[in-house]
Amino acid sequence: MNTHTDIVATGWVAKLPRSWLPYLLLARVDRPIGTWLLFLPGAWGILLAHPPALDAIRLLALFGIGSLAMRAAGCVVNDLWDRDIDRKVARTAGRPLASGALRPLQAMTFLAVLLLAGLAVLIQLNPMSQRMGVGSLALVAFYPLAKRFTWWPQLVMGFTFGFGAPMGYAAATGRIDLAWVAIYAAAILWDLGFDTIYAHQDREDDALVGVRSTARLFGERTRPFLAVCYTAAILLLALAGWLAHLGPWFYPALSVPASLLAWQVVRLDINDPALCLRLFRANREVGIAVALVILLGWG
Repeated sequence: MNTHTDIVATGWVAKLPRSWLPYLLLARVDRPIGTWLLFLPGAWGILLAHPPALDAIRLLALFGIGSLAMRAAGCVVNDLWDRDIDRKVARTAGRPLASGALRPLQAMTFLAVLLLAGLAVLIQLNPMSQRMGVGSLALVAFYPLAKRFTWWPQLVMGFTFGFGAPMGYAAATGRIDLAWVAIYAAAILWDLGFDTIYAHQDREDDALVGVRSTARLFGERTRPFLAVCYTAAILLLALAGWLAHLGPWFYPALSVPASLLAWQVVRLDINDPALCLRLFRANREVGIAVALVILLGWG
């Protein structure tokens, strides 16, 4: 069985009070990549709207704090649903709920604190964004269940993690339009691609316990599937920029994130879990590159 794990219980988190460690690991504080991948689509949406600089800074700060709280909340919900499955998968067997380091009641209390932090951020946004934020909780709750009912839980993850893009756009503009649709679709397909890479870490264990994923669905055909997802994401980003009237430098600059995504497709080896994790994490740089390219389009 696969013995790969992505839990990092050493480093700076190990220097904090020992009683904190199970909560930090439950919130994935040891692995901030998830917070980045939740925050960056929100940054795309905010920057695509081209608000005044001070408004952009304020919104980016709020979305940063909100991403930290809501990513942690999503992890708690996921681990509450999946604790029995997690015990049977090598990569996740050491998670606090699966290992018994935390009890469900402790996790639910922690979840309430995280949701209150998210609410504190949400009430500082405009009414449209507040409604969208409340609506997103349904996605957060449903995503952990998707793997039990569909071969496409990574698509559900795309709708969930990519939701920051339309929410950021709405927070900056107070409206929904075609640019809102395009940036959300781009974020969904980007997420679908990189989460399929991530799911290959657990492909063998998932088959044993009956968990479905696009990694299992496509298997050796993952590379062309990934190429389609990433190509469509770049084209939708170009469309979003055109609809939002970004400047001409935006379009050639899109070649930078496009090249980074193409590198992932070329490098992918679905039978190397450690490489899959590195490629997954490389999407932080992709997301930052997209944000900078949108910012370049302000000129």
